Amino acid sequence: MSFTVAIVGRPNVGKSTFFNRLLESRKAIVDDVSGVTRDRQYGITDWNGRTFNVIDTGGFVVGSDDVFETEIRKQVKIAIDEADVLVFMTDAAVGITELDEAMADMLRRTKRPVFLAVNKVDNSERQLAATEFYSMGFDSIFFLSSMTGSGTGELLDAVTEMMPVDAEETEIGENELPRFAIMGQPNVGKSSLLNALIGEERTIVSDIAGTTRDTIHTHYNLYQKEFILIDTAGIRKKSKEKDDLEFYSIIRAIKAMDEADVCLLLIDADKGITAQDINIYSLAARKGKGIVVLVNKWDLIEGKETNTARDYEKNLKQRLAPFNDVPIVFISAKDKTRIFKGIELAIEVFENKKRKVQTSVLNEVMLKAVQAYRAPVVRGHAITIKYVTQLPTQTPSFAFFSNFPDDIKQPYKNYLENQLRKNFDFKGVPVRLFFRKK
Repeated sequence: MSFTVAIVGRPNVGKSTFFNRLLESRKAIVDDVSGVTRDRQYGITDWNGRTFNVIDTGGFVVGSDDVFETEIRKQVKIAIDEADVLVFMTDAAVGITELDEAMADMLRRTKRPVFLAVNKVDNSERQLAATEFYSMGFDSIFFLSSMTGSGTGELLDAVTEMMPVDAEETEIGENELPRFAIMGQPNVGKSSLLNALIGEERTIVSDIAGTTRDTIHTHYNLYQKEFILIDTAGIRKKSKEKDDLEFYSIIRAIKAMDEADVCLLLIDADKGITAQDINIYSLAARKGKGIVVLVNKWDLIEGKETNTARDYEKNLKQRLAPFNDVPIVFISAKDKTRIFKGIELAIEVFENKKRKVQTSVLNEVMLKAVQAYRAPVVRGHAITIKYVTQLPTQTPSFAFFSNFPDDIKQPYKNYLENQLRKNFDFKGVPVRLFFRKK
């Protein structure tokens, strides 16, 4: 299920602090100087078992003549069009400003749910001052402190209540076509790869980063292979449109990722893997998507020797740790080199994602692994695992029944996952382990 929450608001109201709290990380840079967030930050979070996408719309562009007209209005308009829920963040310490009023005027016209979050309410004096925000006329208003976390639970409860009630994640249908999303940074060759695969100029290809703004679905049915290809939006078209198109593209790319079974992550061979690539990779893994890494523009690497690809792959897997059990293919979309090898591996990963291991075989293999290397003793008690079963979900998930499930530490969980990967082929697929009381 693709459900996106966008955090909007004028600069320096605490959007990034709230975003970091949701993701339980320091992913967004936080500073008292307004406009620190210039790149769109995005990730996924969960609350009470419900998972959704979160986007921090950032601040303003340095050098802009009019902060509101050139940046904030664009961000809010795109958020209104693309996000499912808007969190409108304001600052109790400063009070209602002209920018707040102007943004509120835009948000009142939307049919999207809007939650007014009055931030920095961290004492009784601020609590009293925050009551002026009732005058803005929004039905849903929450007083909170992004820094301490107080009040955020009530807001998240309201957000998750807006999410459609989905059936539990179920297995992939036998006759469903694989869906492959081509992911990657701008100008890495996503559209070139799509055109090379289908043999026609299906999408515009240029040297300008971000030519593709929307996701494009292509039904591929050639050479006894049939699947859906999703070409995700580029990041920007030209510098003056950088920020609004970047935000627009990120929302579309995340939604494309939600639709896909396997993500084909393109990396520029010359630039190597970047923090943005790792961000996309981690997001796909957390969403339980199959992953194939395609190192594009390999033809431009000069001075290649026998071990160049091997060493490159080794370094790449070190950067992708801990989940680095993924196929890596060196391709050239321009020369059509090894691009079909990439598709063959994507189909294999799709099959791995659907793999169901018989319970009897699973227990025979995994209980031997448990006997060979037992979990550390906790508080004088030996931890035992009596039974293992695979759960009926799209992402391979396994339940281990133990006498002390809460005391099994991460290193031992990693050992069990490695044993699953060693004995059953789950290459390219995240594996989830659950530990339950027996």
